[in-house]
Amino acid sequence: MADRGVDLSALPKEVRDQLAELDLELSEGDITQKGYEKKRTKLLAPYIIHTPGTKTFFFQGKNISLASSSQAAPPSSSSRYRERRSRRTHRSGGTRDDRYRSDIHTEAVQAALAKHKEEKMALPMPTKRRSTYVQSPIETRTPPGSDDETSQVRRQSSVVAPPPQVHPNLQSPDSWINRTVQGSSTSSSASSTLSHGEAKMSSLASPAAPAENNAPPPDVTAVAPPSRGPWVDLPSNAIVRGMSRGQSRSSMMETADGVPVNSRVSTKIQQLLNTLKRPKRPPLSEFFTDDAEEIVEVPQPDPNTPKPEGRQIIPVKGEPLGVVSNWPPALQAALARWGATQGKSPALTALDITGKPLYTLTYGKLWSRSVKLAYTLLNKLGTKNEQILKPGDRVALVYPNSDPGMFWVAFYGCLLAEVIPVPIEVPLSRKDAGISQVGFLLGSCGVGLALTSEICLKGLPKTPTGEIMQFKGWPRLKWVVTDSKYLTKPSKDWQPHIPTANTDPAYIEYKASKDGTVVGVAVSKVAMLTHCQALTQACNYCEGETLVNVLDFKKDMGLWHGVLTAVMNRIHTISVPYAVMKACPLSWVQRVHVNKGSVSSCDAFLNVFQSHGLKPEVICPCATSPEAMTVAIRRPGVPGAPLPARAILSMGGLSHGVIRVNTEDKNSALTVQDVGHVMPGALMCIVRPDGPPQLCKTDEIGEIIVNSRAGGNMYYGLPGVTKNTFEVIPVNANGVPIGEIPFVRSGLLGFVGPGSLIFVVGKIEGLLMVSGRRHNADDLVATALAVEPVKTVYRGRIAVFSITVFYDERVVIVAEQRPDASEEDSFQWMSRVLQAIDSIHQVGLYCLALVPANTLPKTPLGGIHISDTKQFFLDGNLHPCNILMCPHTCVTNLPKPRQKQPVGVGPASVMVGNLVAGKRIAQAAGRDLGMIDDQDLVRKHQYLTEALHWRAQTDPDHVLFVLLNAKGVAVSTATCVQLHKRAEKIAAALTEKGSINTGENVVLLYPPGIDLIAAFYGCLYAGCVPVNVRPPHPQNLAATLPTVRMIIDVSKAACILTTQHLMRTLRSKEAAASVNIKTWPTIIDTDDLPRRRPPQIYKPPTAEMIAYLDFSVSTTGMLTGVKISHAAVSALCRSIKLQCELYSSRQIAICLDPYCGLGFVLWCLASVYSGHQSILIPPFELESCLSLWLSTLSQYRIRDTFCSYSVMELCTKGLGTQTELLKARGVNLSCVRSCVVIAEERPRLALTHSFSKLFKDIGLSSRAVSTAFGSRVNLAICMQGTTGPDPCTVYVDMKSLRHDRVRLVERGAPQSLPLMESGKILPGVRVIIVNPETRGPLGDSHLGEIWVNSPHSASGYYTIYGEESLQANHFNTKLSFGDPQTLWARTGYLGFVKRTELLDASGDRHDALFVVGSLDETLELRGLRYHPIDIETSVSRAHRSIAESAVFTWTNLLVVVSELCGSEQDALDLVPLITNVVLEEHHLIVGVVVIVDPGVIPINSRGEKQRMHLRDSFLADQLDPIYVAYNM
Repeated sequence: MADRGVDLSALPKEVRDQLAELDLELSEGDITQKGYEKKRTKLLAPYIIHTPGTKTFFFQGKNISLASSSQAAPPSSSSRYRERRSRRTHRSGGTRDDRYRSDIHTEAVQAALAKHKEEKMALPMPTKRRSTYVQSPIETRTPPGSDDETSQVRRQSSVVAPPPQVHPNLQSPDSWINRTVQGSSTSSSASSTLSHGEAKMSSLASPAAPAENNAPPPDVTAVAPPSRGPWVDLPSNAIVRGMSRGQSRSSMMETADGVPVNSRVSTKIQQLLNTLKRPKRPPLSEFFTDDAEEIVEVPQPDPNTPKPEGRQIIPVKGEPLGVVSNWPPALQAALARWGATQGKSPALTALDITGKPLYTLTYGKLWSRSVKLAYTLLNKLGTKNEQILKPGDRVALVYPNSDPGMFWVAFYGCLLAEVIPVPIEVPLSRKDAGISQVGFLLGSCGVGLALTSEICLKGLPKTPTGEIMQFKGWPRLKWVVTDSKYLTKPSKDWQPHIPTANTDPAYIEYKASKDGTVVGVAVSKVAMLTHCQALTQACNYCEGETLVNVLDFKKDMGLWHGVLTAVMNRIHTISVPYAVMKACPLSWVQRVHVNKGSVSSCDAFLNVFQSHGLKPEVICPCATSPEAMTVAIRRPGVPGAPLPARAILSMGGLSHGVIRVNTEDKNSALTVQDVGHVMPGALMCIVRPDGPPQLCKTDEIGEIIVNSRAGGNMYYGLPGVTKNTFEVIPVNANGVPIGEIPFVRSGLLGFVGPGSLIFVVGKIEGLLMVSGRRHNADDLVATALAVEPVKTVYRGRIAVFSITVFYDERVVIVAEQRPDASEEDSFQWMSRVLQAIDSIHQVGLYCLALVPANTLPKTPLGGIHISDTKQFFLDGNLHPCNILMCPHTCVTNLPKPRQKQPVGVGPASVMVGNLVAGKRIAQAAGRDLGMIDDQDLVRKHQYLTEALHWRAQTDPDHVLFVLLNAKGVAVSTATCVQLHKRAEKIAAALTEKGSINTGENVVLLYPPGIDLIAAFYGCLYAGCVPVNVRPPHPQNLAATLPTVRMIIDVSKAACILTTQHLMRTLRSKEAAASVNIKTWPTIIDTDDLPRRRPPQIYKPPTAEMIAYLDFSVSTTGMLTGVKISHAAVSALCRSIKLQCELYSSRQIAICLDPYCGLGFVLWCLASVYSGHQSILIPPFELESCLSLWLSTLSQYRIRDTFCSYSVMELCTKGLGTQTELLKARGVNLSCVRSCVVIAEERPRLALTHSFSKLFKDIGLSSRAVSTAFGSRVNLAICMQGTTGPDPCTVYVDMKSLRHDRVRLVERGAPQSLPLMESGKILPGVRVIIVNPETRGPLGDSHLGEIWVNSPHSASGYYTIYGEESLQANHFNTKLSFGDPQTLWARTGYLGFVKRTELLDASGDRHDALFVVGSLDETLELRGLRYHPIDIETSVSRAHRSIAESAVFTWTNLLVVVSELCGSEQDALDLVPLITNVVLEEHHLIVGVVVIVDPGVIPINSRGEKQRMHLRDSFLADQLDPIYVAYNM
């Protein structure tokens, strides 16, 4: 600062004025910071006292000056601030000119902040990717610590994880924004672990920097975005299914699952947790208790809340309206009189932009032009017989603020023609803020004609053909130019009709309400006249005076004083346009000849101009509103009269609507001055603002209501709204009306002080009701501005509003950020505003957003259009460049966390037959598998090898498999005998080349196809155990090969069977980069094997022997292998055959990945068992030809098809819009009887529904689509099949699900979740619903773990530890009571059974199984159980730019990761919307919101999100997020 050593008060007066001028320019954004500094330095140069040796250190965000005490802050800074503020007050036509008080002082705010500084908050700064910095070119910023001593001071304590050695001169701009270095294994997204103003350690990892000491998990996220790259199944760090469910989750939590604990993200989260540990404001008694039915209860009122104690107010009367003999009978009559008798006397002088007089309109000219216009309007617009306008019609007046003369003529011309003028702002573009609402006003007033000037008409936006654009929401308008040269002189005998003022409307003034709607307040002729008389009396106007008007002459005070009352009294008005005010604020002061009270003002103004001879008694503040017009005005005093009254009120009292003189804390005081007495001839009361208009007590703040002849009459064209505002009859405490007279609501909040003085404390529309307390938007703005904002935000560009989230109003502040403000400055300013508002107003901010300069919607005079800003915020169109959400501090009405009851089998769980505590036991079963009589069939079906052998002998040429490529061409087929022979070749190769012994494990590494099937049977023929593994993705070996390696190591495979191409890949240089390729087991390529037969086909000694191992990576990142016995294989194949009615003459189409679970069974096993033909469609072929699957179904007339969710999603998203094209190509799906989605999750109802709906046009039956359900312990539990009732859907209450209960509700009920039955239970399968803790059976429609008993359950986990106890736990478990004999397998999924009204094939009532979700995945938060998919569904609905989202928890914080499919400037819009929707729908506060690129969330081949993997990548800082927001 150049003025460090300058005492500003000692400077010469003109220098001080110039400095004040500069400050104003800077605060209004008319000059850049650089220009400001330059000019200021120049001005102060001669006065600077150079003090040697002053150094400034920035330390922990505090500025410690090490110089002598003479350099205290310049004493006049706060007075300068007040002076600037006051100057704005006179002219702003925005919303801030009706508060007459010295605002909350900067001193108070600084004191409050000082208090906070002692208990310093370390808020984690949001992390932003470099490209998101749209703010300003990088050159203009200096990196922290680039040229001052600040870089010497480092806070050692908070430097975590010392970065790789950085050369000292590497302090490039990149390093201080911490750009992620691509390809580095420790790539770190830009983030700061330090708070506020501390200098940051910069880390520039070199591309080849070694990884952290423990290897990171295989990186999923490097899958190339934006297309969601190849699917990958990735375990998170080799966790093999060898630990119990409970143990694995908890240990993962504590160790952050193998992520180095000194990772930067975890430090930030730690910082966030420390912040959240600060006690919340309300004591516990105010927290809501959670009732099962109702989420939120009303908090208990605080006994210490101040309550009004005075007596009931008595209406206040103004002095009588005096009768003056020469007052005109109507306002037009006054104009006629002055036009005739005082034609030369000046009526209006307009100034140009530079403040010089542009023209003067005399009363004679004004009269003659108005008469000409009136004549033209009534007689010259249309044909002789059919005139467009008649008296009483409404006409829009569209004139710019710089042309008052044209407006005056138009306004009085309309009055003389008896048409009703509706002045509106000039529309500048189609996208003006609130433009459609102006259309609503014009429509409700029935306006069809607009008057304007020629210049203005030329400037209006035009269509390419040159016509005036049709503005959004506007009625069709005819435009009439009113320049003199276009007007017709009336004939000699024509005189305008001037009746005595009556109750017909004279003009309509527009008013924008809080929600943005624009309504028209109609003012009658008599009200207009009476108001002029009352103002004349109150302000003591005399004929022939001069009045300077700096307000908007189209409405409010500018119109009432400067256009109407002025003409009545033949006053000469000097109109100063807004543009002059911006350019030269002194211009109007230089023109005040007789300052009569038309200037509303306050102290600071007086302080500045008293030395110029301004007398204190001439300052006359007033209170006005469009409805009640002038409510009160301070009368111009006699010289030496007592000074005006002031009240110093307690903010706390104000927030409860009670007047308390502030005594305790001077920081939270509000000083207000009176606005004088009630208007002459008026009666005023104060009533409660909400509910019935009950009279307030004397110490209570309420809405001012007025009864007077001089006020608005109605909202034109809106009779319903009019009644509540213009015809209010106040009632007393007992609800009895106090009289007959109707009052008008003014929309102003205030009270009556001593001596009947009126005080106004705010407007109803600026009122924010938070937790039952009232806060005023203007007060919050004043507090925010007092936090030294000049460096960070623009003074006049701050919007404060409230939004309703989770049953209460939440305060949001949006401000425009200066282009040269750094991230650090902005963040520091934001956190200080939070603290200041918290201290002074005792209210928590929900969200604080900074947007780039000039992006908020503007009102015509340059203020902020609040309702549009709010709408932008809620729609996600605000595009902030900085945002801070504080839901943890301000959401205090969450229900109490649930306390879990201790578990134990109590006496209530009494078991009687099949009832539990009076309810039917929740169990269901498929039909019997039945016995096979024929011994030959038994032999054939005992082992799949024998089945294949038998088919090769009895029906050798029957085609079992057909493999299609992307063009739909069959690239290979396999008949029974071909398959048998290829299997024999492979078995021979295994025994000869691989020298494999019986029972050893062999890994199959094949792309989806027939080779894979042949290799599988080859292994069975040779007596070894096949382990099917998805091959690595050639474009992404680094991410996919480690998984292959892990399965090979875990399964102790003796050999790998694969293709030549994949064998080369395994031994390639690229592979060597991610795994050790020297230690692969024997690799045999099966492409060109010699024709050899094995000595004999192996037959297992018993059916309990293991047939194959099924490995899969669960969504929680667990790698799990299960053992499937020969008996299980044949039981499963038989079960599927019965359910789907499969036999040799049938064809089915399979579009699934054949690597695990039911997908593998259908691809490789079912055809050999049942003999049906399988048409195989590899899912990856759909990427090059989306319609492959659907056109195959149509071409082959397929009745039954199986697919995965990822295939269905591909078709829905890619082909949804192309159904007509498919139809034209002849695709017809009417043949499809069942389309089954194979999955291990809750059915995705929205996806299956949209798939059915979209493809209904090409014949798909709405009943065809259904789902299957399997798990690790049992690969197939449910599948829809061909017979039996359609799958049914129920609606469950989400609140009860969180409490582990099921409450069925009607469709469309709030908080309801639709669940679809997962298909019919397969033959031979029994399920029961069990309490996972007590292990006791549950009743019908209760939520519990699904246990299954079936001949095709897996035999156990294949673990490297072989812990038998664990297997017993999951595969052979008994109920704790009830039926203790049966052995059950635990699926690990929550669900419930419901008996439906439908009948199954045997005529019994059908029991439906509903799967809710995996136990492993559920999130325990606040004692409740959440399913990630429910939160993700809500998040994805929050904004159109959210492509996919995933949630996980970390140290009790909920983290939401969302993929952004829009432009990066939308990234920060998502943060509040995601926080809102999760709070509204799930009653959870989001801790961290991470916005990433499309394709970053890892999804496996089954279309399931790998959330734990994502969590590891996030914590290891490998996501390269676009933005990370830490919610406070």
